[in-house]
Amino acid sequence: MLFSKKTLVFKIFWVLLFFSVHCLAATHHHFEVVEAPYTRLCSKKKILTVNGQFPGPALHVHHGDTIYVTVHNKGRYNITIHWHGVKLTGYPWSDGPEYITQCPIQPGGKFRQKIIFSTEEGTMWWHAHSDWSRATVHGPIIVYPKINGAGYPFSKPHVEVPIVLGQWWKKDVMDVLQEAIISGGDPKISDALTINGQPGDLYPCSKSETFKLNVDQGKSYLLRIVNAALNNILFFSIANHNLTVIGIDGSYTKPLTSDYITIAAGQTIDAVLHANQDLNHYYMASRVFTSNPSVSFDNTTSTAIVQYNGNYTISSSPSSPQLPYYNDTDAAYSFLSSLRSLADEEHPVRVPINITNRIVSTLSINALPCLGNRSCEGPNGTILAASMNNITFVNPSIDILEAYYNHIHGVFGADFPSFPPLVFNFTAEYLPLILEVSKRGTEVRMLPFNSAVEVIFQGTNVVANIDHPMHLHGYSFYIVGWGHGNFDKDKDPKKYNLIDPPFRNTVTVPGNGWTTIRFEATNPGVWFMHCHFDRHLVWGMETVFIVQDGAGARLSPPPPDMPPC
Repeated sequence: MLFSKKTLVFKIFWVLLFFSVHCLAATHHHFEVVEAPYTRLCSKKKILTVNGQFPGPALHVHHGDTIYVTVHNKGRYNITIHWHGVKLTGYPWSDGPEYITQCPIQPGGKFRQKIIFSTEEGTMWWHAHSDWSRATVHGPIIVYPKINGAGYPFSKPHVEVPIVLGQWWKKDVMDVLQEAIISGGDPKISDALTINGQPGDLYPCSKSETFKLNVDQGKSYLLRIVNAALNNILFFSIANHNLTVIGIDGSYTKPLTSDYITIAAGQTIDAVLHANQDLNHYYMASRVFTSNPSVSFDNTTSTAIVQYNGNYTISSSPSSPQLPYYNDTDAAYSFLSSLRSLADEEHPVRVPINITNRIVSTLSINALPCLGNRSCEGPNGTILAASMNNITFVNPSIDILEAYYNHIHGVFGADFPSFPPLVFNFTAEYLPLILEVSKRGTEVRMLPFNSAVEVIFQGTNVVANIDHPMHLHGYSFYIVGWGHGNFDKDKDPKKYNLIDPPFRNTVTVPGNGWTTIRFEATNPGVWFMHCHFDRHLVWGMETVFIVQDGAGARLSPPPPDMPPC
């Protein structure tokens, strides 16, 4: 009997040891940023990757988890990694935007990032947040429900599949960026769109590598869709199939069934595909949406294939979906405006009502004077820029979070305006050239803890009107209203949805239109707000919200291995 007790204790010890080691491995991840050779569109080049993968590895976590990711930069360029849509409550030190919350990880350097998950559930993603590295340095984050929680608020799918939409340049993307900076003009457009890293068989030398999703007839598949494209809003569809959207940006929605989706750069969508068609092959396809086709864009179409398992005669060519046309604004915003928060007992909606901080911000493309002995390719020989409230943001020499935490003066100003300093007919067809010139500066907005914040984004026709996907770090927000034309402070708020508005971290502001978002400033720290078109980010369409400490909520101290400037 004594022997059996010892045996039992011994077994229990090894079981506990196994699970402790397993949990430790599950919460610690290693990202090696390395160059790796990839062939696309008949040519080979080296690209920056994480662990040699493009797209990068998926992270799998549960609601409320905390994980650690050690990023080791073995590439040639400075790098940072951002956990897009993860609130990182009270801990912006791991958020990642270069010179906002950290200095970059230099070649050869390491940084151990602590990733705190809280209310997020669904599909998120991670990506580089320095220069244009995120063109190839990105991957999905899958946040499952709590292990012993209520589970999915929908029927559990047969299989879950990440679908990462992106862009591909034949040239090194860093060269594309540098050429644009030197010329002052618009960057060269991409040579292809991609689905899970592959352009698809409509492009040369791409057919054999086209991504294929095998399905069983009668089963359902949860597509975890990420728009990782640098500069594009995209339409996405699957021939002969509808998609039922059940989640956006890490939160659940009322089911919305559609034969296409609109997804902006930075956004994620969870959509259920029911494999309910005849046994055959069907194209899934993606192409650009733009409300202003006069601005250069990649007008190609990326494809992948949904192929049913079983014995049958395959059609000579897969069926193609009827994607909306490139500039079908009605189709794009009809989909976006149909999304609603789930708003049930388990997923309540808490829209701020009594607003204490209201910000109205114009979003403009600008043109700055061409200085020095050079030629510039912006309008009328200028340098292209971008702004919020006529301020073109300039990155400081040390990061704003460090300066704020350590009370270092002279790094940033706190004068980001609550209202556009220049008031004009923002969407008029013809505007005075003087409006094209913005002011350069590093201005942030201070927000008291627990304040109820409303931001009204107003698109303008300065230089060129175009849609802007605006992303706020550290928060998700309610999209309570949107419209075309100029915002009307008397009429438009009467049409706000305060019952079940969509809850997102990235919102699409229509070209020559407006969008209103609301959130409660309950997450202390330094949080970046910017357009998720990387060319507009480089041009300066951004600002920073600094949320002050409050009762029971304080900014955490920094980790010991923050990268130096």
